[in-house]
Amino acid sequence: MIIDCDTCAVRGDACGDCVVGVLLGVPDPATRPAGVPSGASVVQLDAPEARAIQVLADQGLVPRLRLVSTRRPTAPGKPESGDPSRHAG
Repeated sequence: MIIDCDTCAVRGDACGDCVVGVLLGVPDPATRPAGVPSGASVVQLDAPEARAIQVLADQGLVPRLRLVSTRRPTAPGKPESGDPSRHAG
């Protein structure tokens, strides 16, 4: 799972109630022109990490992931060229 705040359709509206804000801090408002990256974090979660976050959210310990991506998913194992994502964990 790749979480990229720059491609989230509800960025700004849902940031305060998203697990990304709890883990990494709420990103600055997207005030740059479309297509210009804001510098917000991009994180890649492996299946066990995503499951752990889901369990914490199910128990009410962290908010749920509110990501609504505007980007089409890529095939597994095929990162986009120039993808600045980092592995969490």
